[in-house]
Amino acid sequence: MFWLVFALSFLLTAVLRRYAIAKSLMDLPSGRSSHSVPTPRGGGLAIVLSFLAALVLNALVGGGDVSLALAVGGAGAWVAMVGFLDDHGHIPARWRLLAHFVAASWVLEWMGGLSLLAVLGFGLDLRWLGYALALVYMVWLLNLYNFMDGIDGIASIEAVSACLGGALVYVVVVPGGTGWVMPVLLLAAVAGFISWNFPYAKIFMGDAGSGFLGLMMGVFSIHAASVAPELFWCWVILLGVFVVDATVTLVRRVLRGEKFYEAHRSHAYQYASRKYGAHWRVSIAVGGINLFWLLPLALLVAIGRLDGAVGVLVGYVPLICLAFYYKAGVGGMEDF
Repeated sequence: MFWLVFALSFLLTAVLRRYAIAKSLMDLPSGRSSHSVPTPRGGGLAIVLSFLAALVLNALVGGGDVSLALAVGGAGAWVAMVGFLDDHGHIPARWRLLAHFVAASWVLEWMGGLSLLAVLGFGLDLRWLGYALALVYMVWLLNLYNFMDGIDGIASIEAVSACLGGALVYVVVVPGGTGWVMPVLLLAAVAGFISWNFPYAKIFMGDAGSGFLGLMMGVFSIHAASVAPELFWCWVILLGVFVVDATVTLVRRVLRGEKFYEAHRSHAYQYASRKYGAHWRVSIAVGGINLFWLLPLALLVAIGRLDGAVGVLVGYVPLICLAFYYKAGVGGMEDF
């Protein structure tokens, strides 16, 4: 099914690119963007449609979990629809945020909230507090993915490497399980799109795609916790680059009293892309960090050689240093 999903995503992206050009659905360069030429947007819908089609097929024919498919499919389609409408005409931030909380609540209702977490060898059952934290966690992942989708290929490479890592750690922890299937299907859908988005973007993902990917990362990690507590920490480690850059940037902007929800280009990855003069160099570096730094840590957690919370700390400290080095959240347009 992998190659079928890949091919469907690739072809749908081509169709959406034609549609965007015909409808003048273009992302125009501005002082707050990281690109210099008008580019069609909305191609991420190909990821959504191909993945959801595969999800339904897997649930009906492949013996997948129907309730999980309903949770993922319902919330994912809702977030993608809101993003698609926002791509076509601006939706106020407060209404988008409300829609995101509705989607996260839908998922958690079907999945039963956040399962037991393992922290320093102890099982931690947060009950209703866990539900609230999981809700905020999923909405934050959804939005940070949108924030981080600012240069060619970075959001796609993050999704591919995170899904690859998530599938690997699942196989290590539960060799006979099927939890690896959804991440691999999403990987295939993103791989079909990335051919049009990297190394130089012929079409952008748009809010429909980035919000959907962020939600899926949240869903996969929450679901992983219900299978084995350490798997949740593995996903948090794998998503470290995006979590750290977005969080450090947000905190520093809020502390200065800026409107954090407004468009800007003060993320660490944006400063780095200007420093090195090419988007692809930064996107490749993100993939390298994911595969050669964060994935080994996640595997150590998966095999029980490292506590999950400690693994997050070890993985994140160098990323926080990088975020400060590359001026994450610094105001204005200062470059190196």
